[in-house]
Amino acid sequence: MRLFERSREANTLAKAFDACSAGIGQFVIITGGPGSGKSELVHDTLKTVGEVGATVLLATASPTRTEQPLSVFRSLLRDAEVSCATLEQLTSTHPGWYQEDGGGTGVIEERDWPNVDGERAVARAAEEATAALIELSTECPLVIAVDDAHLMDDDSLAAMLSLLHRIRKKRILVVCVSWEQSGIRGPVVHRQLIRQPHERVRVAPLTEDGVAALLGRHAGRPVPRETSDAYHRATGGNPMLVHALLDDSTRFGSEPGEPVASSAYRQAVLTCLGSTSPAHTRIGAAIAVLGDFASARNVALVSGDSPTTVLETVSVLNSSGLLSDYAFRHPAAAEAVLSDLPENELARINTDAAQLLYQAGAPERDVAARLLAADEVVQPWGPKVLRGAADLALGADNVRESMSYLRLALRDRTDEHDRHRLLAALGRAAWRVNPAAAEASLAQLRRAVFDGCLDADDAATVLRYMLWQGEDADQVATAIGALSSPAASDRDNQSIAEVEFIRQWFYGVPGVHRPDGSDGTVPDDRAGGPAGSAANGGMGLAGLSPKLAQLIAGASDEVVASVVQSLQGLQLDRMKPELVAMSLLAIAHTDRGGTAAEVCETLLAYAARRKATTWHALLTAVRAEIALLQGDLETADAKSAEALDMMHTRGWGVLIGLPLGTAVFANTALGRHDRAAELLERELPDAVFRTVFGVQYLRARGHHYLATDRAFAGLSDFETCGRLLRDANAELHKGIPWRADLAEANLRVGRTKTAREWAEAQVEVGGSRPSSRARGVALRLLAQMSRPNVRTSLLHEAIDLLRASGDRRELAVAFSDLSATHYELGDYARARLVARHAAQVSATGPVEAAVGSRLVALEHLGLPEEPGAAMLLTDAECRVAGLAALGYSNREISRRIHVTMSTVEQHLTRVYRKLKVASRADLPSKMLEHRIPTLSDHFAPGETAARAV
Repeated sequence: MRLFERSREANTLAKAFDACSAGIGQFVIITGGPGSGKSELVHDTLKTVGEVGATVLLATASPTRTEQPLSVFRSLLRDAEVSCATLEQLTSTHPGWYQEDGGGTGVIEERDWPNVDGERAVARAAEEATAALIELSTECPLVIAVDDAHLMDDDSLAAMLSLLHRIRKKRILVVCVSWEQSGIRGPVVHRQLIRQPHERVRVAPLTEDGVAALLGRHAGRPVPRETSDAYHRATGGNPMLVHALLDDSTRFGSEPGEPVASSAYRQAVLTCLGSTSPAHTRIGAAIAVLGDFASARNVALVSGDSPTTVLETVSVLNSSGLLSDYAFRHPAAAEAVLSDLPENELARINTDAAQLLYQAGAPERDVAARLLAADEVVQPWGPKVLRGAADLALGADNVRESMSYLRLALRDRTDEHDRHRLLAALGRAAWRVNPAAAEASLAQLRRAVFDGCLDADDAATVLRYMLWQGEDADQVATAIGALSSPAASDRDNQSIAEVEFIRQWFYGVPGVHRPDGSDGTVPDDRAGGPAGSAANGGMGLAGLSPKLAQLIAGASDEVVASVVQSLQGLQLDRMKPELVAMSLLAIAHTDRGGTAAEVCETLLAYAARRKATTWHALLTAVRAEIALLQGDLETADAKSAEALDMMHTRGWGVLIGLPLGTAVFANTALGRHDRAAELLERELPDAVFRTVFGVQYLRARGHHYLATDRAFAGLSDFETCGRLLRDANAELHKGIPWRADLAEANLRVGRTKTAREWAEAQVEVGGSRPSSRARGVALRLLAQMSRPNVRTSLLHEAIDLLRASGDRRELAVAFSDLSATHYELGDYARARLVARHAAQVSATGPVEAAVGSRLVALEHLGLPEEPGAAMLLTDAECRVAGLAALGYSNREISRRIHVTMSTVEQHLTRVYRKLKVASRADLPSKMLEHRIPTLSDHFAPGETAARAV
């Protein structure tokens, strides 16, 4: 092995050998930390002097042979093939003293001499061995090297001191490799040796340049400085560790890159520690367990060693490159030390460390981490610390860590109340990343809910999970009724009210009858504080659920703003994802799809940052549904597919119907019928079809059937939806146009009268604020069943509603129907203008219609190009002219853009003059001829806020 940065040390040894060869005996002591390259330096020197004719003898002292008399000298003589009669006699007389390597432990159980003659025999053997070695130097220089000399047995040390006294005029060089600090025995031996005249060679760790040279030698060229510095930081310049780290990092290539610690590095760490005393291993393990809390005092308390021994050991391990002060330089080094410990010793050290940190007031997660590593809780304070640490870990988004603490705390608990609380907490933690994983914990608490053994928060968790998984909603309603009480605290009532809200949304059922006579559907308008209605559970308007109830009851701008404010200020640990999803969809159904999408995107980023998979998946599904309501089919398809990939069907529970239904809707509308059919092949739990998510799925499947010429199958699905929703809470699900679906299906199968009845029923759906989208779709269907002259007015009303709803797809279909109607009436210019509107507002390209696409294609035939013609009219004039060209009256235009009738008339007068239009009937053709921008060119679909005219 080539040595780096060892030229000074090698030169000292070479000079000592030259002096030895000249007949002046030399003694050299080499010191350094484990793995620093002391042995390699000696071996390199021995090889060099052996090549020039010197006799080379090498022995290695061992901690297992410290009780064997003259063990080092016996090895030297054996290496020299020189016999010593007295030593051989001792070997035959006392064979247990000299177990061969591999033949036994080599440890003497009793060090008592049989008699005084035995003691004299050892002294005589030492004298003979020393004389035999001196005799070897008469023929040629003799070099004696003893590795780990600090571990020599007492008799070998005495013989070595005797030898050193007799070599001053001999051709003998003695080299002892030792440590300056090495635990219990080392200092005694080391002090005896350094009293003799000697040369000192201290082998220091490699510098940054030395490590760079070593890596460059391996790579065949200089390596980047940042790479060599990274190796130096990880090893402290210890050559053994550098070589091991290099072996691991270049396992799959010769180019040294970022250091990667693996098996070779871990083995090198254990070798460095294994060559030292057992105290070093104990102290190293204590440092690894204590981590940032390691100090001389703490390490001594955990390891059981004295502070002095700790200080000496830390010095050695720092010089070896394993430690930097009281921390391992590389995490893999600490892992290697701990993995090599027996299980019981590892548990003891971690338990002692946890006790120490607890008494010192360390953070709960630090104490709990040691309890977890010990895999046992023997202290009475342990479960409380583990529960607190679990909450902190969950707040820091480390779900796996939190669940580990809770499982350990739960393992040996016998108190039923404590077990219930821990199981509920474990279920909540698991639910955040995988609802299916919460089953194991929460299933054990079902009986406790109905027995009234859980507090409100834990009971709410179990009931929510039962709803999520589609379990008996009637049982949940029974439990909600039992838990609701005017005497309960505001917080408890809030928890139960939220579960009831979720139950109503999932199953579309009427509210639960409560002890105070309320049904828990919508809070009283007067609920402004703790004395609010039972629906808000007395939690005041600061909670989300009462604001959501007000939003469903009537979507004023103030209520929407209040809900948005609550959503933007949510805390993941306190909010229920089901309520958030309800709120976003409720906002979207109040003709504020853009607001809902913006808030949802913010929450999505928050959920991703918090690593809350369940939240992320559900919010992604909600974002897909919002996109569908906006007519953005590509986004709806992409987001629903993304949501479905985040959790498997069991994890979704009954909510699987939400992203799956959206995906089928989007693909059907995009004409991707094969993909929609593939999605419909997925197996769903039966419980899905008892929920509103099953209704949405059936609606999507029904429209797929209509699009693929299976109208009766679609009608059957829509009739099923009607049966499920007819007796449902109309306020919660008024945005689902199931009556319009029945109208469309009946129209497709030729039942025009029934279709008209269902469409009219959809239009007449009341409530505090009917759905613009549902009414718009129904009016469009009614128009299809009406005479052309009546159809235009119905379509104009439908267009206004659909524009307000923000659904660009449905708006494009309505414009297309209007274009076809104008074409049927012979008004070709207006038909062509409206067809252009249909193409412009569609988010996914021109919609299919009888004449729409053909009219758009003909628009450019025979018309002169006048790029500057659009500048004839002002922005306000374009708006008024566009609406007039579409057939709106002056009064309707005034109402739509919020200006006076007089202002509309003035704008039209200027438009007629500029375009040379004689009458209103000529306006559509002139708009096309001059390429005048229309309303769709100026405003995003769905925008109803007026601009100043």
